[in-house]
Amino acid sequence: MIRFSLYVIGAGLAGQAAAEAPKVATDIAPVHSLVARVMDGVGSPDLIIPPGASPHSNAMRPSQARALQSADVVFWVGEELTPWMAKPLSALSEDAQLVTLLDTDGTVLYGFRDVTEEVHEEDHHDDHDDHAKHDDHSDHDDHDDHDGHDDHAEDKHEGHDDHEEGHSGHDDHGHDHDGIDPHAWLDPENARVWIQVIAESLATADPENAQQYRDNAQAADAELAGLQDDIAADLSGMQARSFITFHDAFQYFEKRFGLETSGSVSLGDASAPGPARLAALQEKVTEDQIVCAFAEPQYDTRLVKTAIEGTGAAIYHLDPIGVALNPGADQYTDLLRALVDGYQACANGS
Repeated sequence: MIRFSLYVIGAGLAGQAAAEAPKVATDIAPVHSLVARVMDGVGSPDLIIPPGASPHSNAMRPSQARALQSADVVFWVGEELTPWMAKPLSALSEDAQLVTLLDTDGTVLYGFRDVTEEVHEEDHHDDHDDHAKHDDHSDHDDHDDHDGHDDHAEDKHEGHDDHEEGHSGHDDHGHDHDGIDPHAWLDPENARVWIQVIAESLATADPENAQQYRDNAQAADAELAGLQDDIAADLSGMQARSFITFHDAFQYFEKRFGLETSGSVSLGDASAPGPARLAALQEKVTEDQIVCAFAEPQYDTRLVKTAIEGTGAAIYHLDPIGVALNPGADQYTDLLRALVDGYQACANGS
């Protein structure tokens, strides 16, 4: 499913001084990075959620509230990632132009999934030689071909409704687990779409600097296109490698570059797995001879260690938001490169 809308709240920037750059606020560091890249030479956006804080539940500080209140334009991923921000945005930024990136034209979206559960169901069908039923699972996210990324992304969206029904009742990140997975910034194709949206939104808000925004967006797009090609080449050794993750935050990156996870320890940042889930995942790690388990630096590694205990798998790290990276125009590309480093460490056993 691809959404085709752009939410705009308020009347924009009436009364702003002609030469004054708009005041811009962003939610998370990767979005802040994209906006900073487009605003280069004009101004700097404010970052509402610092890299070390969870975007899923955050207590807003007075300085962050002031940044929202004074903003002329606000860029955020959307309520799927930060449900707690919806109310402050409505109260503090009612006169701002609000750009919800998940809702922008051309953004590739996937529904939440539980790969561990799906793999278990697949194995159950295999054990009973029920190939007809097994074929019925072709709509599921982890059963699609990785040969043609654009086509396979569209296939995911076509099967999204069935996928949602199969996961009702789960909860992830404080939102329904049968909804949209909000980690869409991890697909650089989405970032390229968003950069153009950011530039046009800023051009509307600040016509005097419109050409600067568009030039910056064009340069950023070319940089991301080249980086995307480099990543595809660098990860060629990972496409036959099995791994598990702490939580399933990386499907946008995996699907763009032909990677396939075998499961996740947790359904989400705040949902602790039960003993049965850990036991099933541990069995999967052993049976498939999985050698890599990815933890996240902002979370305790004990659950990952429990899942791979006695299996011979090693722990590596992936970070979907860049908690150790400095905010700024280079943060997004640094984030993608750090993900590549994590996967390569797994592939090389280093």
